[in-house]
Amino acid sequence: MKFTFNLILAFALLGTTTIFAQEGKVKKGNKKYEQYAFVDAQQAYLKVIDNGFHSADILQKLADSYYFTANYESAAKWYGALYENYKSDMSSEYLYRYAQSLKSVKRYETSNEIMEQFYAINGSDNRTVFFAQERAYLDKIAELERFEVSKVDFNSKLSDFAPSYYMDKLVFASNGRENSAGQRTHDWNEQPFLDLYIISNKSSEGKKNIDELSGKINTKFHESTAVFTKSGDTIYFTRNNYTKGKYRKDANGTNRLKLYRGVKKENGNWEIEELPFNNNQYSVAHPALSPDGKTLYFASDMPGGKGGSDLYKVQILTEGFSEPMSLGDAVNTKERETFPFVSADNKLYFSSDGHVGLGGLDVFVMDLDENASGKEVYNLGKPINSYIDDFSLIIDSNDGSGYFASNRKGGLGDDDIYSFKRLAPLEIECAQQLEGVVIDNKSKQPIENAKVLLLDEDNMMLSETVSTASGAFSFELDCSKAYSVRSTKDGYSTEEKTLASSSENNIKLERKLQLKKGQDLTVSPIKVGSDLAKILNLNPIYFDLDRYNIRKDAALELQKVIAVLKEYPTMKIDVRSHTDSRGKDSYNKILSERRAHATMNYIVETGGINRSRVTGNGYGETALVNQCSNGVQCADYVHEENRRSEFIVVAN
Repeated sequence: MKFTFNLILAFALLGTTTIFAQEGKVKKGNKKYEQYAFVDAQQAYLKVIDNGFHSADILQKLADSYYFTANYESAAKWYGALYENYKSDMSSEYLYRYAQSLKSVKRYETSNEIMEQFYAINGSDNRTVFFAQERAYLDKIAELERFEVSKVDFNSKLSDFAPSYYMDKLVFASNGRENSAGQRTHDWNEQPFLDLYIISNKSSEGKKNIDELSGKINTKFHESTAVFTKSGDTIYFTRNNYTKGKYRKDANGTNRLKLYRGVKKENGNWEIEELPFNNNQYSVAHPALSPDGKTLYFASDMPGGKGGSDLYKVQILTEGFSEPMSLGDAVNTKERETFPFVSADNKLYFSSDGHVGLGGLDVFVMDLDENASGKEVYNLGKPINSYIDDFSLIIDSNDGSGYFASNRKGGLGDDDIYSFKRLAPLEIECAQQLEGVVIDNKSKQPIENAKVLLLDEDNMMLSETVSTASGAFSFELDCSKAYSVRSTKDGYSTEEKTLASSSENNIKLERKLQLKKGQDLTVSPIKVGSDLAKILNLNPIYFDLDRYNIRKDAALELQKVIAVLKEYPTMKIDVRSHTDSRGKDSYNKILSERRAHATMNYIVETGGINRSRVTGNGYGETALVNQCSNGVQCADYVHEENRRSEFIVVAN
């Protein structure tokens, strides 16, 4: 400790003149920040920090400059530095912005930890709805009680689930009954394999006749989750990957689930075929049919999904099926979505542990539009859902009765089937409106033509408008969601307010945004000869080795260039493309020319910019930005610095 103290003192004495130099840079940065010239402020602050100097004020303003320009990754970085170095001095405002920035870059766990601290300090602040909303939502769905749930008398001491309507009968999966296949067990839990059974009397009263589903559906492996066409002559069901006596496994030795279709023949047996979109390497399971029988829904962990399992659909064609299509972000999460069912009134019911719920798998519902794409997802609440797994729900939309399975306490076996009756209408349509005004914070006069953005809870823009002559703006909102509304205008500060819509239909929320006028807001015109990449603080427009296609990260940066060209309709630019030194000089020249043309074409064709305003050329390896010339050994990421495009202003 003494040695460390002496080192610190020695460096302090040697660095006195350096500190004075850094103070000058800080003053420059502060001036730019006060003028809302955030890019210039960033450059000044970063130079100070690169020289080893920082303070709470510098880190706050640097992080804010990124936050208000929607660069949330950099904002999270510098709010994080503020938190690490000056946590005790960090106000709740910066805790909140830090948490929001973390959410925007999908660092949810850390965001929740920071929001906990914000909530502890500002429990009465209206912005705590972002954090408290989930808790309030959980309280609400725990009290919904839209249904009356009853036990049925046909459960076994093992697993019974996946009820399905079959004409006037009920089919379900079970492994708790003796059957013709005997009591073979599988390795997972040493329980018997599942088979499909049929109840000839599906009402809750009277003696039940339970038999194995006939027609050679069941095998010595698992069968479960069936759905039937209205005519009853076609069945879709889940089975282990066991086709024509062959038991197949994936690359890791796991036998996956597959979907099969059976068409009933005159002798009562089912003619079974495997569906063509199955795969030995992943599972496809739990079928559901649309009311018209033309669309098949299912769950799968196929590559490209969002989570453990996602919901998909295919069109049932005269010959075969369409390609599987994900139901999208409205339904699928990073966790499990499974056991779909579509009711006669075209509502999709499914189970998930990725949407906000009471615990484990909960049952959710959403309306489907004419194209079977999703709208808003709603939790069915208690008593359908519990704090354990609740799944495989089916419902008769005419009378609101149905069945589902759960492994909640109080059942007879591992999974049990329950019946239910709907007590109240299932109203799931809900919309609200945000009405606001943008005013000057001193004069209180309305500000016209201010840009107003509606952002979701991850700071992604949902909608954009401008204020009217009276400063007014409005947005349509979904219920039970968190939002931010942000306003900007040249010469003014950026102002942001947060809000959360409730579950009540057709109400209005109000917000007032007060913008602060800047002190010195003379904006220097962009000079001829300037590089827009530097002025806009663009990430480099990189290309992959030997390629000239526009990468996704490059497209994002090109959109910023397009925005400037639209803002300045007389501006013209020259696109200059460069390669690294690898490969022949002549080849690199051709490659860079192709990259320049690809960049120009993107700006013109995608951005809608007149071609007369964009010129360009390729310069090959003639203008390297580092030492990696011919024959010099460099890492790929160092070479990548030379694979770039510049955007030189040639007229303004």
